[in-house]
Amino acid sequence: MRLEEYWGIGPKTSALLSSELGVDRAVAAIESADTRELTKAGLSRGRATRILRRATGAEAMDLLATRDTRDVYKALLDLAEEHAVTEHAADRIRVLTPLPDRAAMEERLSSVLDARDAWASTDEATRDDVLAAFDRYDSVDGGELSAVRTALALQETGVDDGVFEPIATLESDRLDDAARALAGLRGDGDRVGDGADDQLDGLRDQLGQVEDLVATSPEVVEELQSEARRPDEFRDALTRYLTSETGVDAARVRDAAPQEAADARDFVESALRSLAGDLRSAVDEREATVAATLEEDLAAARETVDAAVEAVDDAALYVSLARFALAYDLTRPTFVADRETIAVRGARNLALQDAGDDVQPVTYAVGDHDLPAGREPPTGDRVAVLTGANSGGKTTLLETLCQVQLLAQMGLPVPADDAEVGLVDAIVFHRRHASFNAGVLESTLRSVVPPLTDAGRTLMLVDEFEAITEPGSAANLLHGLVTLTVERDALGVFVTHLADDLEPLPEAARTDGIFAEGLSPDLDLEVDYQPRFETVGKSTPEFIVSRLVANAADPVERTGFETLAQAVGEEAVQRTLSDARWSEGDSDD
Repeated sequence: MRLEEYWGIGPKTSALLSSELGVDRAVAAIESADTRELTKAGLSRGRATRILRRATGAEAMDLLATRDTRDVYKALLDLAEEHAVTEHAADRIRVLTPLPDRAAMEERLSSVLDARDAWASTDEATRDDVLAAFDRYDSVDGGELSAVRTALALQETGVDDGVFEPIATLESDRLDDAARALAGLRGDGDRVGDGADDQLDGLRDQLGQVEDLVATSPEVVEELQSEARRPDEFRDALTRYLTSETGVDAARVRDAAPQEAADARDFVESALRSLAGDLRSAVDEREATVAATLEEDLAAARETVDAAVEAVDDAALYVSLARFALAYDLTRPTFVADRETIAVRGARNLALQDAGDDVQPVTYAVGDHDLPAGREPPTGDRVAVLTGANSGGKTTLLETLCQVQLLAQMGLPVPADDAEVGLVDAIVFHRRHASFNAGVLESTLRSVVPPLTDAGRTLMLVDEFEAITEPGSAANLLHGLVTLTVERDALGVFVTHLADDLEPLPEAARTDGIFAEGLSPDLDLEVDYQPRFETVGKSTPEFIVSRLVANAADPVERTGFETLAQAVGEEAVQRTLSDARWSEGDSDD
């Protein structure tokens, strides 16, 4: 296969990968989603990730129909990546994509949840031992040696079920042999590295000592001349000196000494050069013998090595995803094949959870569903128009539904107590983008309409469409989008403040509302984030104005806000103003 057939690989990248890896090795790295191999070849991590996402899930990536959907997808991967136990696991998480069919989703879900349950039942001390074992994986570039050493360390922890079972069944003796062989064959510029063979290490040390003496031969001559005058004495002195300084056997030193020399300096330099040459030959010979033995050991353990790499990589990935699932209390969604729906009970927004905010779980649905009894939303409506208070969590609810749908179709658990999910071909998530011009309107319509008309099953999540054009036209266009969503048998939730202007809605659509309930004693807006079904929500500007009045320190500024509050004329405003005046009078006493 030509490298340029892969998405994102042009002539320049193809030439780089071919030069650094070779075509076959580069293809293998792409097909196995090996980010590490591609980055070592010179690609940036971001570029390698984009190439691998398309290579491993090109068709499923079409699910991400808009920029905002892609942003949610990337944010989910970022959250999961924070729980990775190795760098390679983080790389694999970054290239996770939506899966092409329900069977693949169920398979990955089962693996992740089995790992979650196993990790949850593991005591803290064992968890620490396992994490320490995975830390070793990153210590030697995450290659075969790292995998083998990690497998041995994981076996020592005693974990042997679930994702660790393939590691526990590996032969320890073969792993030990493989570790020694791989460590020995990791020489920096040599065929065999230090520590693989004592005799080879000794010869290399002797060679280094002799080569140092070659560079300082005049000093050697001067020292020897102070001890010996006659040639036969000089020869014996050199033998004693080199044996003492380098550890070289006396017989080898004598064999290296020349029979004739012009003078003492020539004698010493010739002896040192000859001895160095002899030691180089000895090093090469011993290295070849040791390398052959190590390569034989490695060949005998090859099947075990390959199994260790695969088992450790899989265990690292699923332990990482298990930690992610536990951190956010994620659960298995129920896939429904006979109806189109997205329905959640007790759903939580992961971005808010990650920020440490208090999160009110929300129950919501569009489509036909069968949620467990409780505060159950209506069933059968394909489209909901969501209205209500400013800062009431409407956009957050859209994002939460997007998170649930994406995670489910990636084969990952979701942030809800219960979730029913029908598979879709495109998620059209569009956040509010306040830019009031024709160019933004056109680009927005180009991004949200084609997926609805072309993609097949579509989930529309559109936030305040009216922000990009004048209210009259916005209401007409939004009503058209709602109608088109119903006609295309799609699902949709549309956030708007123009609910009254959208009537009458198509039969398969309903209106829901989120309500602000007042101000807290600290003048914070109190909102019930749980939508009320088939009810138009209120923006409740009177609460916002009341807070501005109560918080205004400047008298002139406060007078202006009081005028606005009186214009609103709501009982809640008057009550807030009364409370504020009472508090002011009380503080003056």
